[in-house]
Amino acid sequence: MTLANSDRFVRTHLKTRHMVLLVELGRHGSILHAAEAANLTQPAASKLLSELEYALGVQLFERRARGIVPTWYGEVMIRRAGAALAEMDAAHQEVMELLAGLSGRVSIGAVMAPSTSLLPEAVTLLKSRHARLHVAITVETSKILLQRLRAGELDMMIGRVLDSDSAGELNFEPLTDEPHHLIARSGHPLASRSDLSMEDLARASWIMPPSGSILRDRLTSMFLSKGLDQPAETVETASLPVITSLLARSDMIVPLPQQVVEPYLKFGELAVLPFDLGLRMDVYGIITRRQHRLAPGAQAMLDTLREVAAKVPHAA
Repeated sequence: MTLANSDRFVRTHLKTRHMVLLVELGRHGSILHAAEAANLTQPAASKLLSELEYALGVQLFERRARGIVPTWYGEVMIRRAGAALAEMDAAHQEVMELLAGLSGRVSIGAVMAPSTSLLPEAVTLLKSRHARLHVAITVETSKILLQRLRAGELDMMIGRVLDSDSAGELNFEPLTDEPHHLIARSGHPLASRSDLSMEDLARASWIMPPSGSILRDRLTSMFLSKGLDQPAETVETASLPVITSLLARSDMIVPLPQQVVEPYLKFGELAVLPFDLGLRMDVYGIITRRQHRLAPGAQAMLDTLREVAAKVPHAA
């Protein structure tokens, strides 16, 4: 589609209800349920979808017995429609903020380590300056946060850019990397061992990060490179409250950045096992969307993050 044709498509064919329907179709995988969520009848939703496919000249969804599945073209349209709607929400929010002074809402995501240190400090400082600004925080893996950022559901995130496909859409301001240590309860049977081996660790009970995460993949590679099977006794979670509760009640071990559990180490509730995993995660940083102007509240959050990060001695 040429630039002129693209402009004609947006001005002549594309309407807000098309974008709302696309987003709901992506969420529900069903024309009926998407129509209900978009306050449309099913025939009206089917007609809107047909209009879009006709205007674009491509099939956006495959119709199957149990619903619909987006094609590659459909995935692009769903993602872009979500971002466009988020832009309009942000425009409305910005206008309201300008009318009422700096207030409104900023949505930020973070991976675990900065969510326990950098982010709380930045939010505290931000709220001391702009008490009416509402901050919504999501703690997740970089993969999930990137999906939400690209869809316009987050204003910014602290994490990692995982692939070259999305790198062109994003700004990345590096902060620091994450050396991981093995953490266990104080008094754990392995805590007093000076001769720990990978074989010992493979027989231990582990709290593992979610499947598909970078850390999980690197742990798998670590065991396989030593010719060892994966630990047989595992619990999978990324929730810090669950992790610390499990550690306190069992002999499980978990790989974590030390700063995440620093208060527990300080008061002697947890301990670092005497074994060097040699495991460092890639550098994480502040990530925003290129060519996207932040609302005043979100810009204030970004400026405060940069201010706090600049004071951290090990920040990149």
